[in-house]
Amino acid sequence: MKFSLNKQERYTVFRMDETNLNALVAPDLKSELVYLNNEGVQNLIFDISPVEYVDSSGLSAILTANRLFANDEQGCFVLTGVEHDAVKRLIEISRLNTVLPITPTLEEARDYIFMQELEREISKDPEE
Repeated sequence: MKFSLNKQERYTVFRMDETNLNALVAPDLKSELVYLNNEGVQNLIFDISPVEYVDSSGLSAILTANRLFANDEQGCFVLTGVEHDAVKRLIEISRLNTVLPITPTLEEARDYIFMQELEREISKDPEE
């Protein structure tokens, strides 16, 4: 599986460098996601802009990422780069667009993470 990581202070961008997110790729992707989570990554931007095809295994991997990183108290997950029509349709048909935070651009994904961090800071109990 080909991918790239861009680790920043407040977030990590995981970019798929594959055109297919399918049953052949999904197990390796899930392993990488678990590794990143165990490594302490809290905010993950998952960029799938090169991906032209996703199957049910790929959707499962995306949901795994959401489950691992979308934690109201510590971190968040954002999906970005949903550019290809087949991928857009599958996400809409599966209704993942109602469950996952999806942004059109990487910049908007960064903004989303910063806003989530601000909200967590504001809502912290002042006695902590």
